[in-house]
Amino acid sequence: MTSAWPQSYYLFGRGLGFSALLAVLPTLLLLFLLAVKRKASWIAALAGLAATLVLATGAYGMSWNHTISAAAYGAAFGLFPITWVIYWALVLYQITVRTAKFEVIKDSIESITADGRLQALLIAFAFGAFLEGCAGFGTPVAVAAAMMVGLGFAPLYASSLCLLANTAPVAFGSIGIPIITLAAVTGLPLAALSTDVGKICAPVSFFIPAYLILVTCGRKAVSAVWPAVLACGAAFAVVQFTVSRTMGPQLTDILASLAAMGALMLLLRFWQPAEVDTTHLTSAKRHVVQKHSAREVWSAWMPYALLVVFVLAWGFGPVQSFLNRATCTFAWPGLHNEILRRPPVVREAALYAAIFKGNWLSASGTACMFASLLSALLARMQIRALLEECLHVVRILIFPTITVTAMLAMAFVMNYCGATGTLGLAFAATGASVPFFSSLTGWLGVFLTGSDTASNALFGNLQVVSASRLGLDPVLMAAANSAGGVMGKMISLQSIAVAAAATGMSVPEQAKLFRFTLRHSLLLASIVGLEVLMYAYLFHHGA
Repeated sequence: MTSAWPQSYYLFGRGLGFSALLAVLPTLLLLFLLAVKRKASWIAALAGLAATLVLATGAYGMSWNHTISAAAYGAAFGLFPITWVIYWALVLYQITVRTAKFEVIKDSIESITADGRLQALLIAFAFGAFLEGCAGFGTPVAVAAAMMVGLGFAPLYASSLCLLANTAPVAFGSIGIPIITLAAVTGLPLAALSTDVGKICAPVSFFIPAYLILVTCGRKAVSAVWPAVLACGAAFAVVQFTVSRTMGPQLTDILASLAAMGALMLLLRFWQPAEVDTTHLTSAKRHVVQKHSAREVWSAWMPYALLVVFVLAWGFGPVQSFLNRATCTFAWPGLHNEILRRPPVVREAALYAAIFKGNWLSASGTACMFASLLSALLARMQIRALLEECLHVVRILIFPTITVTAMLAMAFVMNYCGATGTLGLAFAATGASVPFFSSLTGWLGVFLTGSDTASNALFGNLQVVSASRLGLDPVLMAAANSAGGVMGKMISLQSIAVAAAATGMSVPEQAKLFRFTLRHSLLLASIVGLEVLMYAYLFHHGA
């Protein structure tokens, strides 16, 4: 431990305020290039990475060897598992398009409802939440946004809907991995964390469907479809709240999303809005719905049914154990246990691990790969046609992959040099306002890393330390990190890149999407912060 490089969270012998101002400069540059200069996300990400490299070596005194190693470690994580799952999700979609099955899917959805607002609730919110609960890592945005563009939604509109909708399920995504990670990092009881995250997220989940329609379609649209908004939000929130308290985090999203889909489809059997909204269509000519047999509909939906089956199987213990036999885990060279994290970011000084987990078979992306390949086989797709679609997706993902890898490299350098610790300490130094800013700490972590799991691993212990100092409930503060982090998902460049790749958005549209989601992200994160304040000082009985 004595030979490890010790992190320092205070720069040039100055106070926390000055240090935090320097630490946040790369992030401010990133925001400036995206929101003001309207640069492409990959250019902004590379510029942010370059600024972070200078910060790490020039201000924090980290060696170039450690800095480059941390950047490479983050970039590798961006390629696998994140880009891996995005790639196969898009291949799956392209298979349905190439085999003409998506036309049947389109008809089957429009036979339920041709109203764009209700389609948004069904696909972006409910089906997207189901995919988040099963797989996460960009899958819901990639799949749902691509499906909505296929239905006639404009790329920017579809992406906005999917990114906003994906706020509700993220905390319990990937079979509960974010909260399981939070429990492992903090040593707090998993059941207690699941309960507190559920009670923070459920009220927000209740109004997200209404918020989704309000900010994209206006108040009149909410009034026109209020029964659907109410059914969808209430079903999801009630089940999310109940399951998180009684069964834990693993099945919360899956059951809540199924409840939302079931409630919405049941309602639509007896009720439809007075006027059908088709303003979402990119063409003035409406799609003519064709009638299909039950067998044709089932065959068309089969690729997504296979995706669900494979993802659920991949999360099943015995199957996962078998697949993990192929996992290759190794210490990242030039970084593992060569950095010393110090209090108050952690309770006790500890070496910072850097382990790369090559779970090639058990990764969610591999489940999606098998679903794609089996779908192509059952659809009797020619090998040449499949290879053409695979190469087509490679071309689509070139710039999004640069964005994802650069952002993860930036985040990992900030983590290992101590910059993220500085920013976390700045939020934790807000005294009685800590419950509010604990949510914003999680929000910052997800914005930087694109992952609620990574944010919990990064800031979970810091929340516990801050809570102990102020006599607050550590479980609530740790839960606030995860719940607040959810609202940073929609503005992470990884999410923007996934949406852009799935929908074919132009560079100006990507900048517009970021500016749109930024204000909603800040507003919703602040709402979560206020909610945590009330739990901490008015309604909470823990501690």
